[in-house]
Amino acid sequence: MSLESEIKRRRTFAIISHPDAGKTTLTEKLLLFGGAIHVAGAVKSNKIKKTATSDWMEIEKQRGISVATSVMGFEYEGYKINILDTPGHQDFAEDTYRTLTAVDSVIIVVDVAKGVEAQTRKLMNVCRMRNTPIIVFVNKLDREGRDPFDLLDELEAELGIQVRPLSWPINMGVHFKGVYNIFEQNLQLYTPNKQFISESVAIDIQSTQLEERVGDADAAKLRDDLELIEGVYPDFDPQQYLAGQQAPVFFGSALNNFGVKELLDCFVRIAPSPRPVQALEREVNPYEEAFTGFVFKIHANMDPNHRSCIAFVKICSGKFERNVNYKHIRHGKLMRFSSPTAFMAQKKETVDEAYAGDIVGLPDTGTFKIGDTLTSGEQLHFKGLPSFSPEMFKYIENSDPMKTKQLEKGVAQLMDEGVAQLFVNQFNGRKIIGTVGQLQFEVIQYRLLHEYGAQCRWEPIALHKACWIESDDEAELENFKKRKAQYMAKDREGRDVFLADSGYVLQMAQQDFKHIRFHFTSEF
Repeated sequence: MSLESEIKRRRTFAIISHPDAGKTTLTEKLLLFGGAIHVAGAVKSNKIKKTATSDWMEIEKQRGISVATSVMGFEYEGYKINILDTPGHQDFAEDTYRTLTAVDSVIIVVDVAKGVEAQTRKLMNVCRMRNTPIIVFVNKLDREGRDPFDLLDELEAELGIQVRPLSWPINMGVHFKGVYNIFEQNLQLYTPNKQFISESVAIDIQSTQLEERVGDADAAKLRDDLELIEGVYPDFDPQQYLAGQQAPVFFGSALNNFGVKELLDCFVRIAPSPRPVQALEREVNPYEEAFTGFVFKIHANMDPNHRSCIAFVKICSGKFERNVNYKHIRHGKLMRFSSPTAFMAQKKETVDEAYAGDIVGLPDTGTFKIGDTLTSGEQLHFKGLPSFSPEMFKYIENSDPMKTKQLEKGVAQLMDEGVAQLFVNQFNGRKIIGTVGQLQFEVIQYRLLHEYGAQCRWEPIALHKACWIESDDEAELENFKKRKAQYMAKDREGRDVFLADSGYVLQMAQQDFKHIRFHFTSEF
């Protein structure tokens, strides 16, 4: 197969939503259709001991939430599909924002009873900045929920995007009978089953067959609804979808495997193959011969037996090959990789080659940082992978002096993942961890203990925000550092960080020191 046709059949997308809308359950069902797994696991269940494939970390199994993005690839009807299942909880939003830089399209999952929630709005803003094409999947139709037309109005208003239903539900909750697939013009009848697929019937919507299948009242309502949809909503326009201006909407129940196949069949046909990526120097086209890619995520301890870190690389152009020399731009040296891996969540297999749109894992012994670029030799820098200024801070202290080395290694590797940031206070030499959410502290403490055998404890510190400072006026910078000595810290790169203890102090500092630049992301 030629390079171009190999790349064209790639579909790389993320599944995003508010916590509990059903992302991980939907991912499981998509894997089921792709033949990647044979039995779908459950996210929360005491009866089923099989947990979801994408929630493989111990803490995820216990909490029933995703705390890290997992990558899964499988083949489906001639397409190579790469799914990234992201955490929904806002405390892990940074992981999700970074993941969105590595995908070509997005599926947003919305709970039919709750509608659009806060976290969904934030994630949608990130998609809008990049004009990422989105499809909406309205989930949990086997429960009572809101009127579908009200929900569509809310999607348009809250997400700021034109919507177009491509399937339509017949009732919901206990009276749920199925979905009419507008895209393929057939009827899907609902039979609740977590592992098998309901039957679909090709049907003329005006014939009496419809009454036989769903009853007189529902048949009449469905015809009225479809007429209203055709009158009110614009026709589905693939170009507008690809430009991120129109969102197709599907209805179903991921838990009962209903409406998922229709979503997948439509998705592989309309979703974009890998798109051009903007580097600082120029735009990189996926069909170029030369390989380019960037690290968007690092995960420590994917295999507890080996204590290894894995750098996730999104391939932007060309073809990646095993045992070929590639240039690590930040270090300026050539590197070759003998065991690049493809993923199925935690399971890995070595790959000999991968193409633009794919995500490969490279063993990392401390050589990679998030945002690093790899190329066949060209000097390129992919940007746009921010580290946000943390809003919560705690001192980290060692509870077990015998395990100092383990603690240091654990903290270093977990900080490499980019989910939290380490600052060393220049006044008293104490280590401070900053995160964007409270739950991160629990996850770090849990992982240090269970993955590294190190015990830490947290001590409170009252800080408002961390900001990176720089200035062309050396004297003013020195003066600032002296005056704010007890609030000055260094990050892991050795850059100066000002830890403001209140919004007022920060505002006054910005007013008093006109020549100092205050940055709230570490990418400047």
